[in-house]
Amino acid sequence: MKRITEKIKKLKKELSDRSYHSRHKKNALKILKNIESEKGKTDSNLIELANKYAKDVLGSKKFAPWLYVYSAISEKFVEGWIPDNYYGKILVPKLKGNYGKIGDYNSLTNKLFNCSNFPDIVYFSNGLWLSTKYDVLSKIDVLKIIRNEDSMLLFKVDSSSQGKGVHFLKKEDLTIEYLESLGNGVMQRYINQHSFFRDISPNSVATVRITSVIDNHGEVSVNACYLRVGRNSDTHVKSSSHIRIPVNLTNGELDKYGYSTKWLKINEHPDTKFIFKNKKIPLFDEFISTTIKSHKMVPFAICIGWDMTLDNNDKIQIMEWNGSHNDIKFSEATQGPCFSNLGWDKLWMDN
Repeated sequence: MKRITEKIKKLKKELSDRSYHSRHKKNALKILKNIESEKGKTDSNLIELANKYAKDVLGSKKFAPWLYVYSAISEKFVEGWIPDNYYGKILVPKLKGNYGKIGDYNSLTNKLFNCSNFPDIVYFSNGLWLSTKYDVLSKIDVLKIIRNEDSMLLFKVDSSSQGKGVHFLKKEDLTIEYLESLGNGVMQRYINQHSFFRDISPNSVATVRITSVIDNHGEVSVNACYLRVGRNSDTHVKSSSHIRIPVNLTNGELDKYGYSTKWLKINEHPDTKFIFKNKKIPLFDEFISTTIKSHKMVPFAICIGWDMTLDNNDKIQIMEWNGSHNDIKFSEATQGPCFSNLGWDKLWMDN
């Protein structure tokens, strides 16, 4: 009986892995097709190098499709790239285990960080309303707190991702019953963003995505950065419509090219006509120092993607932290390899 149970368990894992890599392959090849529609067919030598590297270094050819995408964007092959499905299947379990998922639970934010960089107002968790100091609040208390805030607020549901599960609300229209129907989450202040970001996307708050890594000595490095901005029709930045612009880690300067959702190069925002070249994110050093300080508060998640912005009072606001499968593929394609000195390419051997 034990042997049968083990076989069933093994079969389930194999089917799950096959489905996982199949989805990644489909997504990567779709993006590759978009890129090639503009740039032409990717050099076959680069495809061969990707196949060989995936098999010989990363242990399987199933990791090759994302390497095709990186090669098509870079127009060359670079050793050290981490494919997105390798990151999700091999690295996330080893570098974070279940601890990274803590970032999905908004009510824990102030317990972990105890700082004023998050725009959190109140939490709703398992039927309880909580202050940011974790006092249990009555529904009347919650309404009083909301009435003291600006008109526009947002409620972010736990485990929200890619812009989903974010609700923009006017305080005049809110009822406790409606908020509770959304599920566990956090009520946050609407961030009035710095004029630099407002010039790019006035209708949605721009997001500076910073990826950091902590080593075995507790030292934090910032390995990648890009700016995410929405379209004019967006209330907030969403993966289905965002524009992404790589950011120089040394000085915060935007790359002269941004990328559409189809991974096609653009040199200006399609709606506001904001030109990316020669523009620098203000107070970029503070973004970096806030990232390093914050990551040291949650060292159990080895690699984190931080979503930050700067408000109109020149204060860094952390919108969320992504401790589980944070996005690395865009940075790898446009700035990578971002993690080549960490030995991550060898961790598959421990499986």
